[in-house]
Amino acid sequence: MPKKDLILLALDESHTLKLMDRALQAVNYETAIAANIKVLGRLLQETTPALIMVGETFDGKDGLDIIEELSERFPTLPFLIYIEKAKPEYVKRIFKLGVGAYLAPPLRTDDIVGIVEGTLKHAHRVGDWLRREVKRTTSSLKKRAQISESERSRLETVINNIHDNVMILDEDNHILLVNPAMCASFGLNEKAVIGKPVLDVIQHPDLRALITSNGLHDPLQHHEVNFPDGRVASAQLTPIPDIGYAVTLQDITYLKEVDRIRNEVVHTVSHDLRSPLTSVIGYTELISRAGTLNDSQRDFLRRIEESVQHITALINDLLDLGSIEAGLDTRREWVQLDGLLRYTLDMLQGQINAKHIKVVTDISPDIPALRANPVRLRQVLDNVVGNAIKYSDKDGEVKISIHAEGDQIILQISDNGPGIPIQDQAHIFDKFYRGRNMDRQEGSGLGLAIVKSIVDAHQGRIWVESNIGQGSTFFIVLPINSPTIPTGRK
Repeated sequence: MPKKDLILLALDESHTLKLMDRALQAVNYETAIAANIKVLGRLLQETTPALIMVGETFDGKDGLDIIEELSERFPTLPFLIYIEKAKPEYVKRIFKLGVGAYLAPPLRTDDIVGIVEGTLKHAHRVGDWLRREVKRTTSSLKKRAQISESERSRLETVINNIHDNVMILDEDNHILLVNPAMCASFGLNEKAVIGKPVLDVIQHPDLRALITSNGLHDPLQHHEVNFPDGRVASAQLTPIPDIGYAVTLQDITYLKEVDRIRNEVVHTVSHDLRSPLTSVIGYTELISRAGTLNDSQRDFLRRIEESVQHITALINDLLDLGSIEAGLDTRREWVQLDGLLRYTLDMLQGQINAKHIKVVTDISPDIPALRANPVRLRQVLDNVVGNAIKYSDKDGEVKISIHAEGDQIILQISDNGPGIPIQDQAHIFDKFYRGRNMDRQEGSGLGLAIVKSIVDAHQGRIWVESNIGQGSTFFIVLPINSPTIPTGRK
């Protein structure tokens, strides 16, 4: 069994630290938390981390100063930094130091996992070997403007065997090395372009935008490059200390096509199914009017109606999800989250009474209004609170709290149901995913996927904490002044 990658977290105690720790463990990373500088040093002696995440300030010291000091001891170890606010000057310091990316609020579990995975993938495929090879040539590159033939030969041997497009630039954006894959993609002659300014050679607007941004306007240094023949590549610009930059492109055409086809099929099938289902419902209602039915026939009709209603609900969820993900729900107005909660509890009162559920609310006074879509937020509350009631046992208890913290509102819904297995927690917001201990419950498997899409569309974040047999707690964090999402973008 392969050994788990160890992520070392050097952040002061906070909700952010807990979120990162939970998010990474949920996707099978091993984590270690350094409580202070002394513990950080001990962990580095006793373990071999795959990546270190450092806070903007940690144990009273500047995070970048810590990274700079550790980089001297561990030149091939990748770093990430968490900052409270992306100030341009600080971002410039981050990338000048050679840190590949950073995290900043608002944080979502997918963002944390995605950036960590991307950083590790890059380190494994390019960063580690590139740093080793570059370190051997750094001293000579400082004295000479060009790489010597022996040094070039070693580096070319490595990058020529990389399937992805790779180009090495100096600090003045002159081309030092370029592999055959990059030459083929952009029609370059390797010998003719070495030493030339990259902007004189590369005319593709997407790649030029990435290079000219130099990380200042695109802190994650990541662009999509679209080719005339329909191919799409994911491009990254990575600083190389004392050398310049590495430009890498990975073909993601098949991923884009799969996503497009999936969306088209779901949307088309959903629309085409609604008309015949409506006819089925209509005719089942007419059958009972055509004559007397026996008990078996009435039971058959009831089952048909229930099945059709279930399929109709699934189709409506699919269309709803497609609309949200396409960014078509741009309606925004000032709404009170506590007011929406009251409507949700009124609607669910029948279920609450039937199961004798005790609902305990803790709502801070003077909760500020949110700039949001009230219909969608009501949908979030109906789904998450409804799930808490549905999965609670009879005579159970559901706790709901709403309070403001800084410029955010935090909603917390807890139940004492069966809980969610740790291996399922990273996937419960995926479409059609059903927890392995939830088979007895009905549903389309789209409810939480819709909830997450709505929260994402409001620049918020959602996550779950759960223990088997002890229940689950869902956390939803929403910014108080959420801007309108432009049409066509999520």
